[in-house]
Amino acid sequence: MSDTSAQLSEQQVQLCGDLSSEVAKVLVGQEAMVSRLLIGLLTGGHVLLEGVPGLAKTLTVRVFAQAISTGFSRIQFTPDMLPADVLGTEVFNPRDATYSIKKGPIFSNLILADEINRAPAKVQSALLEAMQERQVTIGDETMPLDDPFLVLATQNPIEQEGTYPLPEAQVDRFMLKVKVGYPTREEERKVVERMAGGQPEPQVRAVATVDDILAARQSIDAVFIDDKVLGYVIDLVHATRDPAAAGLSDLDGMIEMGASPRASIFLTKAAKAHAFLQGRAYATPHDVKNVAPDVLRHRVVLTYEAEAEGKSADDIVERVLLGILVP
Repeated sequence: MSDTSAQLSEQQVQLCGDLSSEVAKVLVGQEAMVSRLLIGLLTGGHVLLEGVPGLAKTLTVRVFAQAISTGFSRIQFTPDMLPADVLGTEVFNPRDATYSIKKGPIFSNLILADEINRAPAKVQSALLEAMQERQVTIGDETMPLDDPFLVLATQNPIEQEGTYPLPEAQVDRFMLKVKVGYPTREEERKVVERMAGGQPEPQVRAVATVDDILAARQSIDAVFIDDKVLGYVIDLVHATRDPAAAGLSDLDGMIEMGASPRASIFLTKAAKAHAFLQGRAYATPHDVKNVAPDVLRHRVVLTYEAEAEGKSADDIVERVLLGILVP
């Protein structure tokens, strides 16, 4: 690596630190969630945030968008939504008897899909094309979405009324599924002092541009990953499909469906981005293990027997991580 490219990489790592600092002006704690949002931004992978109400999921994404000088749309999903509410629609012009396209909120760079599991099947299907193909079809016209395009979605894991479980095909399009937990006692004290004390909300500066993000993505691609580390990625993913062949006979009969090759791709990209955020130009097995739960938990479907035993996808992923030999 030349001195110029090394310096550029250092500037980009500093840029990520500046983004985290701006978010920290408003958000207390939740460093893991911010880290995963950065990984999604640096790799172009969509992120699903799952947690009970009141954990600042929406606030985090909104402040994160404010720190980047780019387009931002918030879509509040409801059970009565139509695809046109997200994508846009054709509008008839009676004067010259023609149709024109009125673009919807999906035509932006950062999309906050709030309570995504409240959207009905037709809306989910429309969103699927945008997430995977980075394009939208309205009528007979297909239009590409601007780059970068990133969907940051939130959902409540416990509420059932008025919700629609996300189709497996759509869940698989999310690079990361992040479980957002409760803050510590000290963090919650700081939240209460800040929010209930009448203090004005700090001003968040835009510290990154679209060009900065695209340049950082090129640096992520250049992060080195050794063949042994890449083999470790493949071993982890294959163990979710055939645990007995991986020496995990205790998981036999517990996994209905394992992770797809897309998981291997996303796990490699996420590990490289995690290494980049640590200031390293190479990925290690530790990077893989750090991001593996967020990449794999929504791609492992359990059998009825596993659910009857009270097992969760996180339990399975943890067992796989413990059972596969680290190079």
